Amino acid sequence: MTEKKSEKLNNILKGVDSAVVAFSGGVDSSFLLYRAHKLRKSEIIAVTIKTPYIPLREIEEATEFTQKYGIKHKILDISFPEIIRHNPVERCYLCKKTLFSQIVDFAKMNHYEFVLDGSNADDSGEFRPGMKALKEMGIISPLLASGLTKKEIRELSHKDDLNIWDKPAMACLLTRIPYKTEIKPEMLKMIEEAENILFEKGYPGTRVRVNEDAARIECLPGYIDKIILDPHREYIVANLKRIGFRYVSLDMEGYRTGSLNPENEQI
Repeated sequence: MTEKKSEKLNNILKGVDSAVVAFSGGVDSSFLLYRAHKLRKSEIIAVTIKTPYIPLREIEEATEFTQKYGIKHKILDISFPEIIRHNPVERCYLCKKTLFSQIVDFAKMNHYEFVLDGSNADDSGEFRPGMKALKEMGIISPLLASGLTKKEIRELSHKDDLNIWDKPAMACLLTRIPYKTEIKPEMLKMIEEAENILFEKGYPGTRVRVNEDAARIECLPGYIDKIILDPHREYIVANLKRIGFRYVSLDMEGYRTGSLNPENEQI
């Protein structure tokens, strides 16, 4: 079944004469970019958006990936969109509209026919307001059209020997902040620095959700016991307090997608 979906993906990409791939550096967009480049070569360019709410580490990893495979890459530096300053519930929709407008404009100015994104089959069943924006703008989602799930994309990435195949899921820093909260630059810096501390201590993919001056750590499965027993736990707590958090807690449910979405009613 996965191989049939993979063949369908290849057929879709073969029908794309030239395209911009919206490239975050995550598993999905990396796999899509690799396949598109493999099939279309110079007709493909990766475009990465750099904003204050995208961790710098992710921009660096995206750059490393394109350099490794000799893929053309453009970084668009975009200031914080004021339309999402107060983190509205429709933030993802508004953000996608704003950022992908820039990518669409880039594609038109540089004579690329299509804009592709890495949405997959799992995304259609989740709270994803941004999907509506992509459809309205005519963005093509080849992984979704092929029916490929996240698990299958990881399997195919592993088969293609891509070192991102087991990379933890990524999301912008705004997903760590409750809706209807004013986004301040220092808040974003605190979250990014806190997650970098946890990454460096061996907890990749960990989220630091915030509510005023409290940090709630959401670890991936298997990390909860490890972080509780970690001899560096006091170091982690001390450093999160050093960067500005007054309270630091560990969420015993662990990391789950969309824990701040409206229907979940959590901090």
